[in-house]
Amino acid sequence: MDPPRLQPERFVGLDVHKHYVMVAAVNSGQDLVVAPRRFGLAEFEHWASKNLKATDAVVLEATTNAWHLHDQLVPLVASVTVAHPLLVKLITSARVKTDPRDTINLARLLAAGLIPAVWVPPLEVRELRALVAHRQRLVSQSTQARNRLHSVLHRHNILPPQGDLFAASNRSWWDSLELHASEKLRVRQDLTVIGALQLLIAEVETELCRLSASEPWAAQVPFLVQLPGIGVLSAMVLLGAIGDISRFPSAKKLVGYSGLGASVHDSGKTHRSGRITKQGRKELRWVMVEAAWVAVEHNAYWKATFERLSSRLGKAKAIVAVARKLLTVIWHVLTDHVADRHAEVEAVARKMMTWATKHGVAVQQGLSRPAFARQKLDQLRLGADLTTLKYCGQLNSLPPPSPSPAAT
Repeated sequence: MDPPRLQPERFVGLDVHKHYVMVAAVNSGQDLVVAPRRFGLAEFEHWASKNLKATDAVVLEATTNAWHLHDQLVPLVASVTVAHPLLVKLITSARVKTDPRDTINLARLLAAGLIPAVWVPPLEVRELRALVAHRQRLVSQSTQARNRLHSVLHRHNILPPQGDLFAASNRSWWDSLELHASEKLRVRQDLTVIGALQLLIAEVETELCRLSASEPWAAQVPFLVQLPGIGVLSAMVLLGAIGDISRFPSAKKLVGYSGLGASVHDSGKTHRSGRITKQGRKELRWVMVEAAWVAVEHNAYWKATFERLSSRLGKAKAIVAVARKLLTVIWHVLTDHVADRHAEVEAVARKMMTWATKHGVAVQQGLSRPAFARQKLDQLRLGADLTTLKYCGQLNSLPPPSPSPAAT
């Protein structure tokens, strides 16, 4: 049985900045008991260990360094709440804005129970999110360099060769272009940047694939990879964005968190729905739209759904609707740990073989590719009668299913 939770005696507000923290506290009657004080971050850590009590409740806004402070404060106080900065701003908007006022307002909102809190992700989710964001930055830099090189060709009306324009085999073609010396320099450096970034991106993707077969992600990735349009990398992006699926009591809540839900104006006799809200984690939104495009191209069920919707809504709105429906399926398979009811067993098995192959994931687990695929099929409780699988032009024999499928 958990010990009884102490009733907070002080409500401490922290206004966190890049190099300092402003502190103030009120009691349950909203009376100021700690006047606003400013500390450097190192100084604050010492002050907190000496002055904060086990009966204090602390609130701070979500910022870049909020999680580090959160982890420092949790052992010292009764509770630590991380506030949603935009919603707090709506509640406390004022014509006079100073650090001391903001700090006191945070403390008073906490005492009144009006803090719009955010979920505090555990360390493994934070690390995954950071890795996904790092990969996206590298891809963005590579895209910028590629666009600059395309622009060079466009300016000079140069027709590019067939195939991968930026492959190493085409480097001599780029070098042979008749350009001004300064432009040749820029082209050479952009090609170097692309080559270096490709290596860095591959290194990050190798790490993401390694994590995909490690706990806590290994228990969840198969339920995402089984779905059309979702591969290992997109599954890791999804898991990083979603975190703990149990924090969403319904699929509708997850859709709202993604920003794929329609905006609604419902007041008096007016009821109007508009474009998607785009409020939420943007990486969850774009990965779902990308997955939807792949799903409607390669899966009969989702293709029929898209065609039915596009005849009424147009392609742009239809693909968003498919992304929203696919996200609803994701909520169900992650919540219930079940296979998709529209799963095509052989297609799922081939995706598991691809996962096994990607960056040597199966080898890292000490398994052959067919053994890895069977393990994941058992986890999904699929393909018990599947003995062979054609993959990349070769017929592979799958091990027999486990007598008792892996508990999920």
